[in-house]
Amino acid sequence: MENMTLQNIAMACNGKLMGDVNQRLVVSGVTIDSRKVKPGHLFIAIKGERVDGHDFIRDACGKGAYCCVLEKIPEEGQYPYILVESTLQALKDLAVFYRQSLSVKVVGITGSVGKTSTKEMVASVLSEKYTVLKTEGNFNNEIGLPLTIFNIRKEHEVAVLEMGISDFGEMRRLSKIARPDICLITNIGWSHLENLKSREGILRAKSEMFDFMRPDGRICLNGDDDMLMSVKEVDGKIPLFFGFHKTNDIYADHIQNHGLEGISCTIYIKEEAFSVAIPVPGEHMVYNALAAAAIGSIMGLYKEEIKKGIESIKTVRGRNHIINMENIKIIDDSYNANPVSMKAALDVLRNADGRRVAVLGDMLELGENSRLLHEDIGRYAAAGNIECILCAGGNSKYMYEAAIGERSESKILYYKNREALIAALPELIKEKDTVLIKASHGMGFEKVVDAICKKQ
Repeated sequence: MENMTLQNIAMACNGKLMGDVNQRLVVSGVTIDSRKVKPGHLFIAIKGERVDGHDFIRDACGKGAYCCVLEKIPEEGQYPYILVESTLQALKDLAVFYRQSLSVKVVGITGSVGKTSTKEMVASVLSEKYTVLKTEGNFNNEIGLPLTIFNIRKEHEVAVLEMGISDFGEMRRLSKIARPDICLITNIGWSHLENLKSREGILRAKSEMFDFMRPDGRICLNGDDDMLMSVKEVDGKIPLFFGFHKTNDIYADHIQNHGLEGISCTIYIKEEAFSVAIPVPGEHMVYNALAAAAIGSIMGLYKEEIKKGIESIKTVRGRNHIINMENIKIIDDSYNANPVSMKAALDVLRNADGRRVAVLGDMLELGENSRLLHEDIGRYAAAGNIECILCAGGNSKYMYEAAIGERSESKILYYKNREALIAALPELIKEKDTVLIKASHGMGFEKVVDAICKKQ
């Protein structure tokens, strides 16, 4: 890791290096998990809600960590360490320092819906020309983003970084770490209303990404989104817009839905056009493909490379991931949920063959509009050709009640919690069913997916 000597690390963290250790040692990696420490690593002891990293100093050093970053002097053992006021702040300060030493191009991705699937699509496209590092899992916050930055090495030419927030000021801090060369916003929806209050507030919070964009940076926005289309200029920079409408710089038409097999369309970039087959279901995937095409065009890819990258996309667990079991199909969209993504997932289910089953849980962090938004999803689910609707969780009771009011003759059932739902599933799911699993991350519905898979 270039410039990551213990001396420079201590300076970047505003800390004091203690112990008998060579200050010129260069660390080979940075981690906050003692289980992942390898020889030459730097271990940063973060104090969490349930676990305090300071309890694992001996483990980290025993595995070969060069040094630890700590908030307090170790009670036992003679370990080299850097003493700081806040290890969490040290993690972020060190990521800022390391990022400034890198020549890698950074694509920052945020939005209310589709951050992860868009990140995967963008990375797939850019990998046709560049060596790409991308955010793994849910490492998109003020801890996850620095850890992702620390994984960047000399061979990486582009980093595709997902950036997620729930309050004002967070995106500005993330942008300071990432220093994006390209800022992409997928949409402005209804997520995190508890803190951000309104879509206007969400736009303002997401737009903090521009605060630390590189001077020659570029901006890509969904031009079909009524909030984003109002962004005409940022510090003299004109955004590149993508969407379905021909008024966008990059747009799509001839959209054909092929059910769970995916969706096809024609994409237009400037004077060029090409047809593409997206191997993931859902009309919203066209927006992800358009976003990737926009980034690809900025990064100098030919249309053939963009097409190949889109058609090579692979889904990840919990995000519109199709699991083909022997007797049933599962649409695992269990990682997260909000009103927009809920409706998109239900639209995917409606295009499936066989009996369709929607297993739905609470959408969290919706603030004072939570009840109304859950009721809206209940009515939306009941309005189409979904034969069985199963709702679980405290807020999902409103979803269930609204669905019953819309279509009382169908199989629409409610369960107080996830455990009660899992217990009932063996009697409810039949051969040749297609089952959608969708809820906010805090509901833990990945366990519902695992339970169904084990029963088959």
